[in-house]
Amino acid sequence: MQTIPMNLAENLRAVAARIETAAQHAGHAVRLVAVSKTKPSADIARLVALGQRAFGENYVQEALGKQRELGAISKPADIEWHMIGPLQSNKAREVAQHFDWLQTLDRAKLIAALDRLRPADTAPLNVLIQVNIDDEASKSGCAPDEIDTLAAAIVAAPRLKLRGLMAIPAPADRAQRVRAFTRMRELYDTLRAAHTGLDTLSMGMSDDFELAIEHGATLVRVGSALFGARA
Repeated sequence: MQTIPMNLAENLRAVAARIETAAQHAGHAVRLVAVSKTKPSADIARLVALGQRAFGENYVQEALGKQRELGAISKPADIEWHMIGPLQSNKAREVAQHFDWLQTLDRAKLIAALDRLRPADTAPLNVLIQVNIDDEASKSGCAPDEIDTLAAAIVAAPRLKLRGLMAIPAPADRAQRVRAFTRMRELYDTLRAAHTGLDTLSMGMSDDFELAIEHGATLVRVGSALFGARA
């Protein structure tokens, strides 16, 4: 029987409990994506053994290496892989073929490539549109007024499935984060009114996921609260 390091087990229980409490207060279900960038495959395998299935990676090559290593530990279907870092055009093939979700679609030129490269015998790639909600020059994401055009193109691509929106608000005080989360919820609700089947608003990380849930997040991306701070 595999022995799980106490801190990983305790951290997952603590984070799951906090998410559940916040979700009950907010009145909607919330999913957890464990942000495993820079963390070893062994830690991912330990969390899989504890029941965690969704993992987020920022770098394609790092993720592919972990997928190969984990192939000997767990069945591929046991893990749901989310690309949560900016996607370069030259990595579209790898994401289309080896990920279940792309949370960072932010420009039209990626859509045709991802649709063409997604294997026909695989379920459509789940896609979130990343919104640069605080208009940060250093951050990826589309402007709010570009959402509708991107959404229409994704919906028209048969090998892609639009699921909703994603954002990484600027590091800021509580009031500014609340404004960003509230605006994202408004944009999400508007998009849902135009397209059926949307169910995901991805926002909130280790230091603010409860606040994000309070303001509508249905998926949170948590790294350091699970794995510990990066070295």
